[in-house]
Amino acid sequence: MKTLHKNISKPIGEFVANDFRTAAVFSNYGIDFCCKGHRTLEDVCNKNGIDTYELLNKLDAVLESKSNSTIDYKSWPIDLLAEYIEKTHHRYVTEKIPVLRQFLDKLCKVHGGNHPELFKINELFIGCASELSAHMKKEELILFPFIKKMVKASLNGQAIEAPHFGTVGNPIAMMMEEHENEGERFRKIALITNNYTPPSDACNTYKVTFAMLDEFEKDLHLHIHLENNILFPEAAKIEQRFFAE
Repeated sequence: MKTLHKNISKPIGEFVANDFRTAAVFSNYGIDFCCKGHRTLEDVCNKNGIDTYELLNKLDAVLESKSNSTIDYKSWPIDLLAEYIEKTHHRYVTEKIPVLRQFLDKLCKVHGGNHPELFKINELFIGCASELSAHMKKEELILFPFIKKMVKASLNGQAIEAPHFGTVGNPIAMMMEEHENEGERFRKIALITNNYTPPSDACNTYKVTFAMLDEFEKDLHLHIHLENNILFPEAAKIEQRFFAE
């Protein structure tokens, strides 16, 4: 009889928060570690018919290996992390959206007759582009400034007024719901594209577009992970120090 592994009841998002190299292991099994990072490893394995101990062994192999390339985001001050997310991931999304929109429109016009699924892919991406753009603005104008304000006040030993949105948990809940929506939208795109595999008659634009969509989803996974599993929980902890009473 196997003894219970110490990590069997650990949320999968916590694995990735502690060592982002584990993200590749979860991705190989089709496990969503960003939007659904709150689920325990045991629950995920049971639901998806995955051998729990096989997965744990692969995770252990990653965690026990030495790597100097892993970025320890969890050790960062959260005001720095918020700034990094905005300057890196928000900027990436803003830059890639118009390019992908242009390429997808072109593919629909040129290849839509033989590949009608392109119209659905384009529709899904247009929805994602619109929602993500609005989502990022809410973070940049409301949530992130409040997080930075809390950090500054905490460092200076100052008090802060309760925000107009009541508690930081309210915008966080909204952001997490929107993360889930966009994660689901990209799961549909990945399914329709057979995990971004271009068809045999694909031209160079076709291949480049699918490669860009694949990259866009991977960036989105890291983006959401940093917020859901690191930034948001830490922001809630800091807020408790101000409004515990």
